[in-house]
Amino acid sequence: MRLTVALALLLCGAAPSALAEERASRARVSANGLYSVRTVDVGVGRCRLEMLKENGALWSADVCVGTVDDLYFASNDGEKVWVLYPLVEKGKPPPGKKKTKGSSLAWARVMVAAQFDRTGQKLQERRLTELMTTKQLSEVRQLAHHLKWLEGTLGIPGKGPRLTDAGVLEFEPVGVKTQRLTF
Repeated sequence: MRLTVALALLLCGAAPSALAEERASRARVSANGLYSVRTVDVGVGRCRLEMLKENGALWSADVCVGTVDDLYFASNDGEKVWVLYPLVEKGKPPPGKKKTKGSSLAWARVMVAAQFDRTGQKLQERRLTELMTTKQLSEVRQLAHHLKWLEGTLGIPGKGPRLTDAGVLEFEPVGVKTQRLTF
């Protein structure tokens, strides 16, 4: 039966990606409990950022601000979203530049957090080098093409990112004291 359906779809020209269902990130609730935020992957290169209330959607924006594996946090007014990117691609030195002092840290100059509004416009961002000193960067877990930097995620021990009662996003980069982002 499955083979028959697969052959029928193949003969009709249906692409395998068209058969895939939407994938959504874990919805995270605002500190006051009124809103939750998530992203939905609706197909190749197509995403939707959603702010939800108890009775349905408050707003949505057709924009890709991260993946379903990233961490999304809603403001208490439901207007803004912080996104933490626990697994990021390493930065690369600018092309054509001679190797200079500090250029060996190009891998660490990557965006690891960003704040967006209801239209999906980026309001602010944080780079790893803004959250950690050069000495602390040795704690970052480097993979072949990516890096892991956030405690409590991806198998790194520690407290995971969280919203305080005051609506402040708190998290710990590896080997660093608690960092705070406000809406």
